[in-house]
Amino acid sequence: MEALYHQSNKHVHEVQSQMGRLETCDKQSVHLVENEIQARIDQIFSNLERLEILCSKEPPSKRQNAKLRVDQLKYDVQHLQTALRNFQHRRYAKEQQEREREELLTRSYTTNDSETSIHIDETLQFNSSVRNAHQGIDDLLGSGTNILEGLRDQRKTLKGTQKKILDVANMLGLSNTVMRLIEKRAFQDKVIMIGGMILTCVVMILVIKYLT
Repeated sequence: MEALYHQSNKHVHEVQSQMGRLETCDKQSVHLVENEIQARIDQIFSNLERLEILCSKEPPSKRQNAKLRVDQLKYDVQHLQTALRNFQHRRYAKEQQEREREELLTRSYTTNDSETSIHIDETLQFNSSVRNAHQGIDDLLGSGTNILEGLRDQRKTLKGTQKKILDVANMLGLSNTVMRLIEKRAFQDKVIMIGGMILTCVVMILVIKYLT
């Protein structure tokens, strides 16, 4: 387990270093760097699945510490995945703006014998509105992604906390009433989390519907 953990931790540091390269990459190589980072992140997630299995086989005296180390590694790689997605959203928005600007500059206008009418102001205003709408949607998608990732992390943390509490409760011999209260509170937290996710999705759909 130690060898696999150190290998995965090394991959995390390598991904963090590669994330810094994204801001300075040219258009020709940015896709290659993104694909390389995503492949490395997928490899780390695969290693984490194996590490979780190995944690359960550790001696009881070492199991808790091993689980905490794996959870921290999972937390780090999830944040790297979110950062990569946010970068891609910003890049897509920038490329869309460049395409719209190029289309505006190369657009051919219709003329007639008596008058040449070029609606520059209306075109620029429309282009600006579309760009702002795309930017707003991209920002909202990025925020929604971060919120959903945070909710997922909280859910996993709550599940882990619940298990730890139940283990401690069994060791201390707490009453069944206290055990039921703990389980009820965990269920309420889960309902709140699901409600928050549904509300976020509804808001994102409404914003996309009315801004586009």
